[in-house]
Amino acid sequence: RESTASVLQKDARRLWHPYTSATRPVPCLAVSRAAGVTLTLEGGEQLVDGMSSWWCAVHGYAVPELDAAAVDQIGSMSHVMFGGLTHRPAVRLAELLVEATPQPLQRVFLADSGSVSVEVAIKMALQYWRAQGVEGRSRLLTVRGGYHGDTFGAMGVCDPVHGMHAEMFGGVLAKHLFAPR
Repeated sequence: RESTASVLQKDARRLWHPYTSATRPVPCLAVSRAAGVTLTLEGGEQLVDGMSSWWCAVHGYAVPELDAAAVDQIGSMSHVMFGGLTHRPAVRLAELLVEATPQPLQRVFLADSGSVSVEVAIKMALQYWRAQGVEGRSRLLTVRGGYHGDTFGAMGVCDPVHGMHAEMFGGVLAKHLFAPR
């Protein structure tokens, strides 16, 4: 078995991790297992994943019911694009979500991440005004201090002064309106 040090050297040479320099990367920790909220490193140390894998594992890791449902779904189809196609699990999920929301919310748009959902919301807002025949409405209003993701549109509605994207991307992001908290 290859040593952890060797894997980490290859990682530093070949992978560019989020929020770090490509030329001077922040050192990584090698994870061998994940269960519940615990990440076990290759050396045996354990960490609590307080970020839920960037909010993607909110129920924890290795949850038997979720793992079984994923295996069952992958057995019939792992992924089908949603452009002009549908499938029973998506329709069933939409029905459950609509049952849990107030009456005016009767439609569901499925997205694969929080950042993508913000991108979709931005496009929906812009599309709304275009459908009304109103041109030129392209700025959004959000609250200063917010974090909405790391895709380009989502970064544009993150805090433009103190946000984590401000220094690197501030000059190229769309200019929106920010209300004080």
